[in-house]
Amino acid sequence: MTEIFHSTGDLLTREITANGKACALFYIDGLSDKMLLEQDVIAPVSNSKTLFATDGASDEEVRKELLDALFFCQDVPVLTFDEGITKIAEGDVAFFVDGRENFFMFSLRRFEKRSVAEPPTATVLKGPREGFIEEIKTNTALIRRRLKTPDLVFENMCVGRYSSTPVSVVYIDGVAEKRTVDAVKRKLEGIDTDGVIDSSYIASFLEPSPFSLFKRIGNSEKPDVVAAKLLEGRVGVIVDGSPIALTLPFVLLEDLQDSYDYYSGDWKATFARFFRLMGALLTVLLPAAYVALQSAHYHLLPLKFLMTIVGATAAIPFPPAVEMLVVLLLFEILNEASVRMPRYLGVSLSIVGAIVLGDTAVKAGLISSPAVLVTALSSIGVFCVPDQVGTLSILRLLFLCVSAVLGLFGIIVFGLCLVAYLACLCSFGSPYLAPYAPRISPDLKDGVFVAPVSRMTTRPYSVPNINRTRLRLGDESPSDGTDSAQPTESAQNDGSEKGRAIRDPNDSAPRKETR
Repeated sequence: MTEIFHSTGDLLTREITANGKACALFYIDGLSDKMLLEQDVIAPVSNSKTLFATDGASDEEVRKELLDALFFCQDVPVLTFDEGITKIAEGDVAFFVDGRENFFMFSLRRFEKRSVAEPPTATVLKGPREGFIEEIKTNTALIRRRLKTPDLVFENMCVGRYSSTPVSVVYIDGVAEKRTVDAVKRKLEGIDTDGVIDSSYIASFLEPSPFSLFKRIGNSEKPDVVAAKLLEGRVGVIVDGSPIALTLPFVLLEDLQDSYDYYSGDWKATFARFFRLMGALLTVLLPAAYVALQSAHYHLLPLKFLMTIVGATAAIPFPPAVEMLVVLLLFEILNEASVRMPRYLGVSLSIVGAIVLGDTAVKAGLISSPAVLVTALSSIGVFCVPDQVGTLSILRLLFLCVSAVLGLFGIIVFGLCLVAYLACLCSFGSPYLAPYAPRISPDLKDGVFVAPVSRMTTRPYSVPNINRTRLRLGDESPSDGTDSAQPTESAQNDGSEKGRAIRDPNDSAPRKETR
């Protein structure tokens, strides 16, 4: 055993004698609970007078004897030598009896983990404050606490040749479409890589287009958010060692949604989503519009405002596009530095970078105060949609370059091309711009304008699922099953968009869009 593990220092061996039979226990130091091993396994086995009493007993008979002799609530599987080696590396304890070829395995895994707390990336004023941690069993238990139904299914597998990372596919049987579940499982089973360290590794394999600028796999650190998405018919993927769970299908509107929206009231949620959308548009379009108006369309500005800008930029040695590009790059560098700086140095960095450096550059005549103001407003808006910070920052630079060459005309054309591109994207059967492109009327209740939760009687039609009924009002009779049991492709259209096909990237045939 020592040779197989290359004489590693954390492989421990404990030799004992059970009823005159030589035995040995193999386990990894730090991954197994030594106290439980001593109390529940070693002591009962060493003191037992019934174990191995029958010569020539089969492995199954010995396994039953062990279960009778031990204070152990779990099963004791019998594994081959190669299977036992894998389980030892994962943290189990292998029990070897002299003269036998197979291992008897005890699952006594225990290692240090952080406590369940509010995730730093998803703080809320109201609502649950629990967040996922890096231990997969704790994460599955957090979801199970919220969905107490036997229809909640966890399908486990291991991914990675060296890491053997446990991965769990979670969905609600009878709600999630089986075709989506099977597509996710096929992609996970097809992963052949050295190791999986985080869920982002899995996301890159699940992405329909890995090189796309826009992500098509959702993620969350909050179990209440994942549970709500499972109730809509989505499929979740939980990876051991990562506090971030993946959800799919994913549509762009999800990044404008927040769990606090459903705990704060419909009108407040509507205003919050509207301001998030305005913040994203401000981030992308404001620097480009400023450069276009200053360099090519200054006649569209009011006279007094134009005079203010001319007075502030008259002594600047750079053209407007170059000036704005320099300021944006400086802000991006400061942002990257602030993320990687220790927390106690973050305040100093903000003072030196944002205040001293910006004010000195303006006084030195290298950049203008309007450019700093526009960049600051754009940088603030990008954090209204934190999950799209990287995408919005890149789009901001692209729009800036287009506006520098073609002005407002280029912004409009590039914007139309971008919307057309997004309308063509699809994530596991869900249109990326749903419910607006294509227009899905029932799903507008949870779009930018939010309806009360008591009015959301159906699950989203933009998400493939096999049970549309989510809520029955008190004066409604139970459905006859025709609506709740209809698959996505056979659901009826509400009129104007009838018959439009949505192509699933995992299928060769188009499917009909639901309404």
